[in-house]
Amino acid sequence: MPCPCCQGVLELFDRRRRSQILESGEKQWLLIRRLHCVDCNKIHHELPDVLVPYKRHEASSIEQVTKNRESSSVSADESTLNRWRSWFAWWAPYACGCLEALRQRFPLCVEASSCPAQSALGSAGGWLARAVRPIVNAHLYITTRSAWMSTKIGGRFMPDSLL
Repeated sequence: MPCPCCQGVLELFDRRRRSQILESGEKQWLLIRRLHCVDCNKIHHELPDVLVPYKRHEASSIEQVTKNRESSSVSADESTLNRWRSWFAWWAPYACGCLEALRQRFPLCVEASSCPAQSALGSAGGWLARAVRPIVNAHLYITTRSAWMSTKIGGRFMPDSLL
């Protein structure tokens, strides 16, 4: 498997534990392989189809909640379900744009589709994982987490990206 950044050679670096919450509410531990690129020196986490980055619940649970607004057998509180729906509302149009750009750049990558968000991402089970994987591998996945370095200049902290 080539490096998603530079197409270099990936070697097994180590493994790390990652939890996921099943639809029933049961917590399950996975061992995620971390791979090191010998060319660009980056470390990549192998993303299983059951996970969405930065989400604790399995992808099929999130998929079920975003697809069926009324009925859901997912064991999560209502605020979590609403957060997923809100996330999906802004993420789906972005994902459609990413998938279309990848389709144009790599003709065999994804099928052409017109977007209303969910229909473009698919209707058969596993559509969320199928949409997430190429976006993550192209380094286009946007998170709501904001972790950036800052430097104190003139008594104020400034993000390094603005320096």
